[in-house]
Amino acid sequence: MLKFFFTLGIICIVISAIFNGALVDGQQQRGNFFSETDEHRKFRMGIATYSGSLGIVFLLIAALIYFF
Repeated sequence: MLKFFFTLGIICIVISAIFNGALVDGQQQRGNFFSETDEHRKFRMGIATYSGSLGIVFLLIAALIYFF
């Protein structure tokens, strides 16, 4: 059960980083910012926020399983 929640948490954090644009350099981020619409940016950031929050919850569950 611990491996399941830990793996799921890491996957959610990676998805969040990809949708957030944290894995690109400055020029790519600037190009993405000016080429996308506000609607697309809100959608992308919504997925990043939801996935990151879910990842943190799964990692906290894994930590609770580990310590108890």
